[in-house]
Amino acid sequence: MALDTVRTFELKERFGDPETLAHGREVIRLEAAALGQLAEVIDESFARAVSLILRIPGRIVVSGMGKSGHIGRKIAATLASTGTPAIFVHPAEASHGDLGMLIGGDALLVLSNSGGTPELRSILGHAKALNIPVIAIAAQAGSHVMQQADVRLLLPPAREACPVNIAPTTSTAMMLALGDALAMALMRVRGFSRDGIQALHPGGTIGQRLLPVSTVMHAGDRMPLVGPSAQMRDVIVTMTSLSFGVAGVIDDRGRLIGIITDGDLRRHIDELMASTAGDVMTRGPVTISADRMAEDALALMNANRITSLFVVSPSDSRIPVGLVHVHDFLRMDQSCP
Repeated sequence: MALDTVRTFELKERFGDPETLAHGREVIRLEAAALGQLAEVIDESFARAVSLILRIPGRIVVSGMGKSGHIGRKIAATLASTGTPAIFVHPAEASHGDLGMLIGGDALLVLSNSGGTPELRSILGHAKALNIPVIAIAAQAGSHVMQQADVRLLLPPAREACPVNIAPTTSTAMMLALGDALAMALMRVRGFSRDGIQALHPGGTIGQRLLPVSTVMHAGDRMPLVGPSAQMRDVIVTMTSLSFGVAGVIDDRGRLIGIITDGDLRRHIDELMASTAGDVMTRGPVTISADRMAEDALALMNANRITSLFVVSPSDSRIPVGLVHVHDFLRMDQSCP
C-alpha cells in the first residue's frame, strides 16, 4: 500500500470511514448469503456422509491444504470433542511418512475448494489402496477430489468475499459450517450428552461450566441465611459480611421461604429499621437444584436478571444447600486460558 494511501486511511480512521464500515458489513453479508445457499443445497449426500461415519470402526482422518487445511484442523477438533474420534493429517506431510496415520477402518474427509489440490493425490491414492471410504468437500463437481470420493459434498457456487475474488473467505466459511453440521448431526445421532462433553473438556471454561453447580456453590457457613423474625439491622450485617448482597430467609424447619436483595432494601427504605426479614423478603425466590450444571445456573441468572441464586437439595427443593453468584462465573472465565 502506497504511503499516501496509508495516510489517507489513517486520517479517515480518526473521523470514521463509512467506506470501510460498509465494506466490512458487505463481507459478512456475502458470507452469510453463501451459508444460506449451502443450507438450501444440502441433500441426501449429507445423510450418506453421516451414515458412513457412523458405520466405520476407526477414526475420521481429515486432510486439506492451505486455508482448507486450517478449516480441516478445526473440523477434526470439533468432531473429536463431540464424540467422533478424528485427527488431522497434513497432505504434504502425508507424502513423507504420515500416510501411516490412515489405516483400515478409518474414513478420509478431504477439503479442497477447487478439488484439484495436487498435494491430496497421495493420501487419496493411499485411501483407495486400503479400501478406505472417502468423503470430499469441494466446489467443483467434476474435479479429481470429487471423482475419487465415495460421498461428495458439493459447495454451491459463491463469490469469495475477497475484493479480487481470490483469497479463500466465503468458501472456507462454507467448509467450516458444513463441518460443524456433520459434527452436530453425528453428536445428535450418537446421543452424545453434556456428560460426554464434560468428560472430554476437563479443563477450560467449557469444562468448568459443565460441572455440577454443587462444585461451584458456596455452602455451609458461607450461605447468608436468616430467620423471618430477624431484625433488618442484623439482616444487613449478614448480607454485608458475606458479600453476596442477598440473604435467604428460612423457616424453623430450614426451608427457604424468601429472599432479601438490595432491591428489597430500597423498596422498604422508609420503614426498614423497624421491619423484620419476613416483612421485607420476596417470597418464592428463583432456585436451582444441586444436580444441575453450572452453566444452567448462569443461564437462569441471566434469564431472571439476578446476580445470586440459591441452590437447593435435589431431594427437597425447599432446602437450601448453597448459593452461587455471578462473580463465580467471571472468576471461572479468568482462570481459564
